[in-house]
Amino acid sequence: MLKELKDIIVEAEKQRPKLVLNPLPYKRDALEPVMSKETIDLHYAKLSKGYVDRYNNKEGDDTFNFGGAHLHNLFWPMLQPPSSGNRPSGASEELINNKFGSYEKFKQKFIEKAKSLQGSGWCYMDTKGKIDLIANQNFKKGTDIVFLVDMWEHSYLLDTTKDKYLENIWRLINWSIVNDRLIGE
Repeated sequence: MLKELKDIIVEAEKQRPKLVLNPLPYKRDALEPVMSKETIDLHYAKLSKGYVDRYNNKEGDDTFNFGGAHLHNLFWPMLQPPSSGNRPSGASEELINNKFGSYEKFKQKFIEKAKSLQGSGWCYMDTKGKIDLIANQNFKKGTDIVFLVDMWEHSYLLDTTKDKYLENIWRLINWSIVNDRLIGE
């Protein structure tokens, strides 16, 4: 009986994925002035990496650390150096216009939803255009996130206020990544 239990534990460990923190597709100062190098150093190099390390080392809450690692691996590649005229195009523009009527209305709804989050977490849009919240790091497998914004204070506190962060994050969005997620690439 004890041998069977050990075999089950060994098999379960083999099925446990090893997580990695995907490399940034830009330099750590590339998001300035919207997101400073200091924020990236804290947020990416320490906090995002910490979720991965704690999960892989079986430290703390597995669900929390897995969620934090997964959500950050969705968030970081979705950003790019700031552009004042940054707007969705292609599949993302089509979804936004069909669901919300315009990009400006989408932004307004998204910001309203993000500001309604009590505590820390994420605001996201799924493949159907639904805007929703993830409290803490409570990521649920099967959630088809195509666009998300980290609403934890470490995302903006070194640089700005929550309101300014939500006003300026749009300058950083890489809509081609959102489009790829929408069409399943």
